[in-house]
Amino acid sequence: MATEFDAARDHRFAATRWFEDFALGERFYIPSRTQTDALFAAFQLASGDNDPIHYDVEYCRRHGHPGMLAHGMQVMIQTAAGAGVFPQLVADSLVAMLECSAKLLAPVYSGDTLYPSLEVVELIAQRSTGVMVLRATVHNQKNVLVLEGSHRYLLRKRPGG
Repeated sequence: MATEFDAARDHRFAATRWFEDFALGERFYIPSRTQTDALFAAFQLASGDNDPIHYDVEYCRRHGHPGMLAHGMQVMIQTAAGAGVFPQLVADSLVAMLECSAKLLAPVYSGDTLYPSLEVVELIAQRSTGVMVLRATVHNQKNVLVLEGSHRYLLRKRPGG
């Protein structure tokens, strides 16, 4: 006899993982994305940043750039954990994102393809929770590291553990 469908129980990408289920060196996949003129325009609209270095190709060329230069925050958002599988893995254990930081190491231009990655680099156990530190990196299509940073998440430990 079939059991009744329960969306909270049955419609899941994966079983929840708790703080102690993660290991140093573990990586989380985030799909690559080519930075198109449309993404530049969408970011400009959402951010309100009206510096012509991000939307006027002729202005960029006059200032020594081959094309439109991506805003640093536009590059940083490529590391959003929600773009990959991480949020499905911590659906019941995530308490909060605590911090996000990044260093911009090389320019990103319209047409560049970015390859973001998150890697567990520190696990700080607390009484009923723990802090997971993820190293965030973004490489371009030429394998140049264009961004390096970190994310910090507060996760619950396994209930009753």
